Amino acid sequence: MNIHELISGISDGRFDDQFRRLYGASERAVLKARARYLSAAEKFSVMCPECDEIHVYSAPGRTEIGGNHTDHQHGCVLAAAVSLDIIAVVSFHDEGVVRVRSEGYMADEIDLSSLEVNAAEKGTSAALIRGIAAKFAEMGVKIGGFDAYMTSEVVSGSGLSSSAAFEILTATIINEQYNQGKASAAELARIGRFAENAYFGKACGLMDQTVCAEGGAVFIDFAEPDAPKMSSLHFDFDKAGYSVCITDTRGSHADLSADYDAVAAEMKSVAEAMGGEYLRECDEERFYAELPALRQQCTDRALLRAAHFFAENSRAAQESEALTDGDTERFFELVGQSGTSSAELLQNLYSAGDPQVQPVTLAIMLSKRFLRGAGAVRVHGGGFAGTIQAFVPNYLTTDYATEMERIFGAGCCYVLTVRPVGGCELRLD
Repeated sequence: MNIHELISGISDGRFDDQFRRLYGASERAVLKARARYLSAAEKFSVMCPECDEIHVYSAPGRTEIGGNHTDHQHGCVLAAAVSLDIIAVVSFHDEGVVRVRSEGYMADEIDLSSLEVNAAEKGTSAALIRGIAAKFAEMGVKIGGFDAYMTSEVVSGSGLSSSAAFEILTATIINEQYNQGKASAAELARIGRFAENAYFGKACGLMDQTVCAEGGAVFIDFAEPDAPKMSSLHFDFDKAGYSVCITDTRGSHADLSADYDAVAAEMKSVAEAMGGEYLRECDEERFYAELPALRQQCTDRALLRAAHFFAENSRAAQESEALTDGDTERFFELVGQSGTSSAELLQNLYSAGDPQVQPVTLAIMLSKRFLRGAGAVRVHGGGFAGTIQAFVPNYLTTDYATEMERIFGAGCCYVLTVRPVGGCELRLD
């Protein structure tokens, strides 16, 4: 389609069914999507006024539902793609260059004739694009190039994995146009992780990319981290009467690397004391039986964090089973247990280096006070600062968001639906 067909198609409602699938069935969600895509189309037309043919793509952010700090020990995670996403209006060409303008950021231009790691690009979106292109080239895919205008609702630092959404969006664009869509969701996830590890310069696992590429609610077993086993869950929180609410407490993530690193390092120290490399390899009953000896080699906090892993790893599987059975009461009970374990054992609600600052703990306390036993609430993602997750009855959602924003600021509470698809191309009906 051309840009005029895209604009008229949005205005005429010919994308509405796709919008409902990606953003929820409400009329408000559809109208918001129409306005957003029209704005992107108009800004792309300014960026590339001579373009004849265009394509439109989307990739979602993700929320971790169960399995807090389990994946780095080869454990199990329950996660879901969400209705916040990154979209791109794209035109393809044979110039051997990728030009991307993301709303609110400086434009990137990547020359595809040079796909080696560029040290000057470390930590930038250009590094991710170059790394993804390099991996496709290694697979034998010939990439021409493209111009893209992107806009994102997956706010950086919101705990919804904006980087993985960007990676999967870029990988989907290349895969659909230059690889005939041959790469599976699992392959796209590995490509995204490769770019983040080798080119962006950040160590990460596969969870974020896997969920953003796969879509829906997914139970992932990382016993084999390079080839995780995935099971899709068909559960609709909205139809069950609940909204998934993520509140960004807007605590600073600065100087928290040591806190995040300590969780993995301390869990690993226990595994090594038990003769393994990761806790997934270790027996839980043996762990408790050998606690006196383990205390001679490991700190008490490391042992508490290991205890969290054993229980949380099992709990993620139980949460998956509860949702599969449609047992929300059992699911919320397990979410509550997970939140308690994160607070008492994992100890990732605030930084031990600055105990006076506890926005996550405060948000959880306020949520429990507001919900009065309905739904459930827990820390979301890595913790120490950042976000909480609450499952809120639909009839309370508006008031809950208002209360969170009264405390933590306007726009801090995201009311989400689970998105059934990962990275995709939108087509004119």
